[in-house]
Amino acid sequence: MTAPSTRPSVSEKEAREVAEAAREQDWRKPSFAKELFLGRFRLDLIHPHPEPAPEDVERGEAFLAKLRDFCETRIDGARIERDAQIPDETVRGLKEIGALGMKIDRKYGGLGLTQVYYNKSLALIGTASPAVGALLSAHQSIGVPQPLKIFGTEEQKETFLPRCARTDISAFLLTEPDVGSDPARLATTAVPDGDGPDADYLLDGVKLWTTNGVVADLLVVMARVPKSEGHKGGITAFVVEAGAEGVTVENRNRFMGLRGIENGVTRFHRVRVPAAHRIGPEGAGLKIALTTLNTGRLSLPALCVGAGKWCLKIARGWGGAREQWGRPVARHEAVGSKISFIAGTTFALEAVLDLSSQMADEDRNDIRIEAALAKLYGSEMASLMADELVQIRGGRGYETADSLAARGEKAVPAEQMVRDLRINRIFEGSTEIMHLLIAREAVDAHLKVAGDLIDPQKNLSEKARAGARAGGFYARWLPKLVAGRGQVPRTYGEFHPPGHRDLSTHLRFVERSARRLARSTFYGMSRWQGRMETKQGFLGRVVDIGAELFAMSAACVRAEMLRTAAGRGGHGKEAYELADVFCRQARIRVEELFGRLWTNTDDLDGRVVRRVLDDAYTWLEDGIVDPSGDGPWIAAAEPGPAQTPNVHRPIR
Repeated sequence: MTAPSTRPSVSEKEAREVAEAAREQDWRKPSFAKELFLGRFRLDLIHPHPEPAPEDVERGEAFLAKLRDFCETRIDGARIERDAQIPDETVRGLKEIGALGMKIDRKYGGLGLTQVYYNKSLALIGTASPAVGALLSAHQSIGVPQPLKIFGTEEQKETFLPRCARTDISAFLLTEPDVGSDPARLATTAVPDGDGPDADYLLDGVKLWTTNGVVADLLVVMARVPKSEGHKGGITAFVVEAGAEGVTVENRNRFMGLRGIENGVTRFHRVRVPAAHRIGPEGAGLKIALTTLNTGRLSLPALCVGAGKWCLKIARGWGGAREQWGRPVARHEAVGSKISFIAGTTFALEAVLDLSSQMADEDRNDIRIEAALAKLYGSEMASLMADELVQIRGGRGYETADSLAARGEKAVPAEQMVRDLRINRIFEGSTEIMHLLIAREAVDAHLKVAGDLIDPQKNLSEKARAGARAGGFYARWLPKLVAGRGQVPRTYGEFHPPGHRDLSTHLRFVERSARRLARSTFYGMSRWQGRMETKQGFLGRVVDIGAELFAMSAACVRAEMLRTAAGRGGHGKEAYELADVFCRQARIRVEELFGRLWTNTDDLDGRVVRRVLDDAYTWLEDGIVDPSGDGPWIAAAEPGPAQTPNVHRPIR
């Protein structure tokens, strides 16, 4: 007889309410991307491009030099790929040079690098080994250091941050076998063991896909505290010692890429956690997780930028060396267009990353949407670039690096790059979830003034008040979407200096498109009202348009920054060329996305899916064999003692 599941039963409405409660509700600082979705092109928020302080540059460049030497002499990426494990001596070396503490304040023994130089470091080390990049990113971007930096007490920082900076690897544990981006159904519990606010908690549950979990010394764990007398309850964050009694790593997971990643399944059985190890108050766990990810998400586009740079290097070398029909393959238009795409897109991704990172360092803008767009856009475009590189390389792109070396050719791991990058479209919020998350922020202003108007749960008097608010807001807002600076010739003229490509035309396009996007969003809300949240195809395209417009803006601003720094080796003219080609490519994508807002197969797709799930088309599956093994789609993960050996492997 199967034991009853301990997983909470949650309705769709309750799940939305939990997610909504975890959002940051207020906008206390300006946001370029938020304004963009509202049809307001606030170029002044990003131009002139913010620049780091000289002392931050000096410290960051010094570490980059040390890290480059380490990558070239002490990281064997081919060995990590072959053995599917990062050697212990490599991890110990990272600890020795301080790489575990790149983002940790020097007060606690870290290097105190800025977000800009932390990302540059990840881009560098990710090209040596994406698995090592993932280890360092998970440790510092979402592991113990980041949530403690924002929400931890001084005592917690003094206790844990020196360990994280020098010796201890950390991991972040939220996902469960049946819980991904819907945390309302979280089943792991932390039950107070005793009375009073200082009582210990007993932790029970199972966590899946625990990046770094196999080798971690410290864990950030999200668990549900039951509501009781003296306890508010709710999803709560805890720092847990990975070696504590009752913690078992049950499996080291294996994947199509990132073969060296130490990712596992972790079980907690009556694990005692002191109240002093709780991060923030009870019930604040999801808010802590989402706030941590606001800047933590920038680590993934950093790895994507590094990948783009490597793709360009290989495409340039191969495109010039390989000849077909009497000339290098890069000189053939079919191949050359792919190389142009890689070059322009890499420039734009670095522009988006550096701009978002510098704004994070300065802390004068709210970058929650910018960071999410960087993650979404970076992960999608990097995968496209790697795929194009494989196509450029032909059969050699599909061949493994070991096989190439065995027959005497340059061991280029292009196929590995495709496999390693693929996870970034799923890590830290899949593309589909990122679309919804960003869309929710993009329509926040509308929901604040008109949300009650389209909410079927609200009564007539509430709707009437909402109607009055909405009328005032839209009477002021809508007329501003009719005309703007993008329709005035020669606006943004500083982006068309003599002897350079004309980027001002692209900024005018961004301004016009931002207003068009805002109008389209308003039309969508007017048309579907309360059903707007179900129109995920429409919302996804709205977000993708915004991502392209943000990338175009960042590329132009970066090109101008490099032009003014030309005396310091800024490559201004070349930057203008790359920004121009990227913007021209992006404009084609934007126009296509605008067309697909209203001309698409979304409704038809929904009907077909319902028929698929009703088994109407099972005859189409005839004539195959299914090599999948037996077992349930989702493994049971009931709490209780471990039944398998502990494969936890801390690295000392």
